[in-house]
Parts: sequence; structure tokens; C-alpha cells
Amino acid sequence: MASSTQPQKAFSKIFDATRVSIKSVLRDRAVIPRDTIVQGQLRHPNSNAFKEHRFRETVRFQKALNSVSHGRHIFAYQHLRTKQVVYSLTRHLEENNVLRQLVYHGKKTVPAELRPDMWAPHYSVHFGDARLGLRAYRLLREFSMQRQLAPPPELITVTEEYLAARRPREPVEAEEYDKKNRKRIGQFMHKRERAKVLMNQKATSIADVAAVLSIQDEEIKNGLLEKEYERGYLGPAARRRRREARLREQKIAEAHAARVATMEKSLEAHITDQIDRYPQQPDQIKILWQDVHDANYAESWPDRVEHGELAARRGFIMGPEKFRRGSTNVAAKAEAEFQAEQKRSRGLLMSA
Repeated sequence: MASSTQPQKAFSKIFDATRVSIKSVLRDRAVIPRDTIVQGQLRHPNSNAFKEHRFRETVRFQKALNSVSHGRHIFAYQHLRTKQVVYSLTRHLEENNVLRQLVYHGKKTVPAELRPDMWAPHYSVHFGDARLGLRAYRLLREFSMQRQLAPPPELITVTEEYLAARRPREPVEAEEYDKKNRKRIGQFMHKRERAKVLMNQKATSIADVAAVLSIQDEEIKNGLLEKEYERGYLGPAARRRRREARLREQKIAEAHAARVATMEKSLEAHITDQIDRYPQQPDQIKILWQDVHDANYAESWPDRVEHGELAARRGFIMGPEKFRRGSTNVAAKAEAEFQAEQKRSRGLLMSA
């Protein structure tokens, strides 16, 4: 007797894991069913218990989605007023991650909460290997913190060029300004002036990226990608802790894979970041700029780096790579298909 079960249909759509909207996915009742047991019994969807359960599940689904592309992408945002730069492993900014990167330079230098409308996309770095991305992310944050906590003396010293850039245009005011500030040349800046200089990281962050990629070039030549992590002798207790840690990581990975599979079933698409618009070889790197001319802040770039331009997007989330009309790139077709499928799936989920 022939089996009544039909083979599962392969997904024909591919969604970028860094751009899938969790809110649009969770509109589908199949992701978080209304008959879910919450705190030991069925709860009404408008009850506080079900809303709390839905919020926690949203966080869990977001973490599962982030694990698909963890370490392969770095997104840099700049503050519109102070020119501070923060780094993120996700395309959207997370408040706790942003506030940890902001150094206190005095009153009104660290906000109480994250305002997305005050942060604009700066650039994004895409790696072919997650190990390189995670190491670059750590080095970028260390360089930024070191420059702000232990700045070089020439960076916070008053110079003739520093005074000339702030000299008033009116002759009388300019004469008074020179008489008051001429004696300050060679001295350290005042507290507020020093804070403004140290918070402005727009140019230095780009130089840091070029320096980090140059460091990784030397590490790759020394066999970084071929080496496995090695440690010396481990005692019985250390080996037991390592086994327990690996078991915990395996359980977390299985839970993330199950939630990603649920989202794929809801969207009827395959969620991945292994697509043509991102580097596929381990040593390849692509940098996408909001303003391509910002790349000139660095003295030089490694030969393996490919530069591109970010597409303009509404809102405060960084967009994908920009493609011109008539481009023969395969990623351009994938981008158009992604936008069309997102609109169609959003309409279907809203009508459900």
C-alpha cells in the first residue's frame, strides 16, 4: 500500500538571515500558536501571561536568527551629532551592546537610552570566515577603547590648526579670540574640547579597520585558518568542564536550529547568509560604504578587500549592497526577488 505522506517540497526562496524581520514572522499564528500552554494552562492571547511569553519567544527567535550569521558580518553606525562609532554583529542596534561601547567623557556624553534616530549607517564589513570576523570585532572595540581611555598626547593638544578651525570670521571677534587662546598652544585641551575630539571616531574607525585587516593578512600567512586551537595539558576537572561546556553549546545550537526551521516553515523559504552578495572564500572580505569617499581616510587597503556601496533605506537599519540598473551581478537579481517575496509574505501574514 502506497504511503499517504508526500515528500516535503524543497524551498525555492532564499532569505538573507541578517535581514529577516522577526515581527513579520511572528505575525503568523503557526510560529507561536494560541493554544500554547503558558504557566501550566491555556491563556488568552490578550492576557499578560501570554504577552510575556510572546515577548520572551521573540527574544529567543531573534537569538536563533542571529546565530545563523554570527561572526561573519560587522555593522558600524555613527552618531549624527557627536560622530561616535559603535560596532554590531547584527544589522539592527541592540541597546545594551551600544551603551557598553560608549565611554564617559563628562556630563551629557553617554545617553541614558538608545535613540535609533540619532544613529546612521557608516559601513559594513563582511567576512568569508566567522573566525576572522569575531577577531576583527574584538580588535576594533579594543582599539576604540584604548584611543579614548589612553589617547596620544598630540591628539588632545591645542595646535595652531585647531585654533584656526574655530576662529570667528568677524575681525574684532577674531582678534579677541587670538588674544585669549594664543597662549594655549602646546597645552592640553579643556575637558569639553577633549571630549568632542575623542568622541569623533568617524575617521579613526576607518583607519582601525584597515589596520585590523592588515594584521589579519599576516596572521593568515602564518596559517591562522589552518591551525586548530591548542592548549596544554588539562587535568580531570578541566576536561570535565570542557565536556560540560560542549554539551551546553550543543543543546543551544539544537534549540536555535529548531526555531530557525520553524521560521523557514512559516516563510516557506530557506534562511541563510551563504548567498552571492557575501564573500564565499575564507580569505575574502567585502566592505560596503554609506559614502565611498570615506575609504580614503585609510592609507592603504589589502588586495583581498572588495569595496561597494550601501543602498539607501528608510528607517534606521543598514541596507544591503547597492546595485545599479542593468547590472549583470547575480546578487542584483537575488535582491529584487528578496524584496518581492518580502512584500508578498508580509501581505499574506497580515491577512492571516
